[in-house]
Amino acid sequence: MAGGALFDGDEPEQFSLGAVGGILDVVKAAFVETLSLSWEDLFDGYDELFAVTYSSSADFICKLVQKFKRAEIIFGFEGVMSFTLQEVMAYQLKTIERLRDCASKQKEPLLERVDDGSLRLFVARRQLSHEKLYVLRAADGRTRVIMGSANMSYRAFSGRQRENICCMDDAAAFNWYFECFERLKSTSSDSIPAQAFALADGAEHIEALPVLHSVAVNKVLVIEPEAARDEVRFALDVKNLAAQFAPLMPKNDKKGVVRLTPELVKQTRHRLEDAAVQERELRSEYPQLVIDIEGQAASLNGTALDLRPDGAAVAHDVALFLEYMQGYEKFHGDVRAMQNRYFEFAVWFFATPFLAHIRNMASLYNQNLLPYPVLGLVYGQSKAGKTTFLETLLKMMIGQKTKIAAPDFTRSAIEQLKRTVKGAPIIVDDMTQSRFSQHAVETIKNDDFGVADRLTSYPAVVISSNEDVKAVAPEIIRRTVICR
Repeated sequence: MAGGALFDGDEPEQFSLGAVGGILDVVKAAFVETLSLSWEDLFDGYDELFAVTYSSSADFICKLVQKFKRAEIIFGFEGVMSFTLQEVMAYQLKTIERLRDCASKQKEPLLERVDDGSLRLFVARRQLSHEKLYVLRAADGRTRVIMGSANMSYRAFSGRQRENICCMDDAAAFNWYFECFERLKSTSSDSIPAQAFALADGAEHIEALPVLHSVAVNKVLVIEPEAARDEVRFALDVKNLAAQFAPLMPKNDKKGVVRLTPELVKQTRHRLEDAAVQERELRSEYPQLVIDIEGQAASLNGTALDLRPDGAAVAHDVALFLEYMQGYEKFHGDVRAMQNRYFEFAVWFFATPFLAHIRNMASLYNQNLLPYPVLGLVYGQSKAGKTTFLETLLKMMIGQKTKIAAPDFTRSAIEQLKRTVKGAPIIVDDMTQSRFSQHAVETIKNDDFGVADRLTSYPAVVISSNEDVKAVAPEIIRRTVICR
């Protein structure tokens, strides 16, 4: 870049930014003129296309590539991704299906061109670029670079929505952006092989998926998921809030349209106000134990906790717990085995505030969630100390004894509580066999709550029941910490 401050100079300038590490590559371009062109005129007269797009419409792609003897396109993904292996595979598979279906419907020779090599398609496996870039070259040496905000879609290039579209027709611009394209192609994308278009719902020939095909070509491939960045957390927070709003919103009419009137707005406002009051009541009734792992801090109901308590105070509490456990020696039967089971359950119970964090990390690195259950079941004969045991554990953890009655337990009610309560387990007391079968089993089998939304503060759920919960199915045992 020439001397002077970034914004010095007399002429208007367009700055195109590319990020490498902590340094920005700033392309300084002088303003020449504005042109009124159709998208066909903008792309006409060139033989080769090298493009990067994040959002796209398959029908526009089919039309655009017809203009070029040779084309290479890198597809990114505009959604929120952590770029785990499973997310990359799912995204790549759906991109391939979309292109294949569009080519089939429009009877475009798209797949034939992939077969003969005149069209090469790539899909991102890392989010290292957010460019919308079109690099054009003609056989006679003419070049053009088109850049700005326009993705590869009719909506972007039809003039129906505002876009920032700039073009440069000099060789220096072509050389720079062509090098950027090649670098992105080689370091963070996978080529779609022709056989990938024969994939059937991801089940057959799965090795033809681009990311897995790259493994065969390169012998090894490192997939490094991204930790949740601020913008990812923000997008997920928006998604979660929208999910909470959804039941309270006005219903669509028969045409699928919401027609807002002042009266409807008033009704919606009242529903939102009532929901806010209910949530505040829940938050006041149930604990908010928030663990901040990155900040190495914790709070209970908004009050910071002392994470370095006095050793004598800890020893005192341990002695009280051991004294409590010795009380079971007055019971009949295999007392020692029962004490051991209760103690194992207590260890899991005290670990539950961390499990949402652990499950989020396990999901991020494509690990099994079963070793980290967030559901517990204590069942057996009545008068065996189950209720008092769970109340004691919760009292030790947060100084409160909160629980919900079994008749209030439904899957939807529990999911609402799990979005409201933070950290400390929710205890459901004295559940019957019928209610367990009707509500608890489905809740336990669908134990992936919060994983897709990257939630890290939801509580475990602990159910206590008498002997009428007799048989526990294998799919329940795998997902639950059980103390009989």
